Amino acid sequence: MDIESIEIPLEAERSKLYRFFEIMPAILSWTVLASPVILALINPSVAAYFIIAFIVIWILKAGVMALRVFQAYAKMKQRQNLDWQSLLHDVDHVDEALHRLRTSKKLDSTDRWHYKSLLAYKASTQEKLTTKNLYHAVVVAIVDEPMEVVEQSLQALAESHYNLKKAIVYIAYEKRAEPHSLKVATALVKKFKNNFYHMEAIGHPAGIPHEVIGKGGNITYAARKLERYLEKEKIKPEQVLVTTLDSDNQPHVNYLASVAYAFITTPDRIHHSFQPIPMYLNNIWDAPAPTRLIALGSSFWWSIQSVRPHLLRNFSSHAQGMDALIDTDYWSVRTVVEDGHQFWRTYFRYHGKHEVIPTFVPIYQDAVLSHTYRKTLKAQFVQMRRWAYGASDLAYVATNSFKKDCKAPVMDRIFKFFRLLETHISWATAPLILAGAAWAPILASPDGRESIIAHQLPGIASYMQTIAIMGVPSMVFLSLKMLPPRPAHYSRWRRLWMITQWILLPPLSILYGSFSALYSQTRLLLGWYMSKFDVTEKVR
Repeated sequence: MDIESIEIPLEAERSKLYRFFEIMPAILSWTVLASPVILALINPSVAAYFIIAFIVIWILKAGVMALRVFQAYAKMKQRQNLDWQSLLHDVDHVDEALHRLRTSKKLDSTDRWHYKSLLAYKASTQEKLTTKNLYHAVVVAIVDEPMEVVEQSLQALAESHYNLKKAIVYIAYEKRAEPHSLKVATALVKKFKNNFYHMEAIGHPAGIPHEVIGKGGNITYAARKLERYLEKEKIKPEQVLVTTLDSDNQPHVNYLASVAYAFITTPDRIHHSFQPIPMYLNNIWDAPAPTRLIALGSSFWWSIQSVRPHLLRNFSSHAQGMDALIDTDYWSVRTVVEDGHQFWRTYFRYHGKHEVIPTFVPIYQDAVLSHTYRKTLKAQFVQMRRWAYGASDLAYVATNSFKKDCKAPVMDRIFKFFRLLETHISWATAPLILAGAAWAPILASPDGRESIIAHQLPGIASYMQTIAIMGVPSMVFLSLKMLPPRPAHYSRWRRLWMITQWILLPPLSILYGSFSALYSQTRLLLGWYMSKFDVTEKVR
């Protein structure tokens, strides 16, 4: 597919088929929510069995996800503590490293993984990369965030355990937020430019035709400037790995080294992107309980996805080769969810030949926090509804899959579409059905009380939910292990509140899970498109 065909169609250009798939998520979600009542009116017993099956499926899913969280946490801790400089040295001296590993009498799991990576690198027919000819380009998107927020992110980047004289940093600021954004960008370039090979601030003009007000247009504008800079410096796009960062993103000290290793040793690099684990822990001690719990839940979710690479998609900060970005005309400027959409954009550009590789090294981000409790709760909902607007990708995926020039494997297209659909429908419906559907057969149907299974359903559901809750202590334990050191101005008792906050999980799942998803899906149904990226306020 050419570049034009992979762009999201303008509102006036959307076909009836495209609109059908935009409407589909809301119709299905509202239908699923109505199903317990509809089935109860038809046959209360059938409704009861439907609800029991739904709860059982979700208990099993919850159990699997709990195991996956621990698996991902162990992997993350292991990757954080690897000697990445030594691993990269082996890549630069691959023959010596392979001989050493091949003749070693004892190899642990890390050695075996490293050996396989070096073998793949050695066998690859693409142009060889090393730490000497690989460049990192980091695009930091800012709007009107406080100086200290962006400064801490750049400080974290400057402390990376990597040769930063191979790093190019662009601060992509919005001109619509001048003079503040220009002042912040200019001051930070002046402070940090000597740390990197090159650093500059790029102002994204407001009002470019056919662009939504969002991050996609900002980072795309900066990346096009980067392309011209690379041409001037005679640096090949194939030798450049681009990472996008939000203003509050603080990379782990080993992020650059770990993603460099993954990029260098991956065969067929142009068809891969690389995803760190977003961990919402920067200000976790300061955030109120509701947003703190959602931040931990989001960290858990992306940890789970990292050990399910067949389901992993780009999210927030991610990395991709410059040659692939040029090939896809960078990120979409027509959606507020350009991160997740980038997977589909690249997937269809390369006819299904695109995968996301997890790096298992975190990039730390902020939990939602504003100046007042009320503003914080509102900002959290705004963030969640923006994430849930990823349901807009369903129409894009479906219609691109039907195009005659789409050469992606048919079964792969079908699987990915239905997996995406199931994710958004579950997001909107599962918390509500788990919380209240058990009463539907009795309350909605006059015959409900005469059905034994319908009459017993609330008790059965309560018992099954109790079983599911038994997995929460493991989540509490892991969340405490993930916490950064407690700030001195908080007493030890605050850790106790970190435990008791988990009682808020059910209502928060409904308010910020189901309601945010239903809000976004219903907007799509009505054609009320999100044309502006609602920036989450950053407060420290």
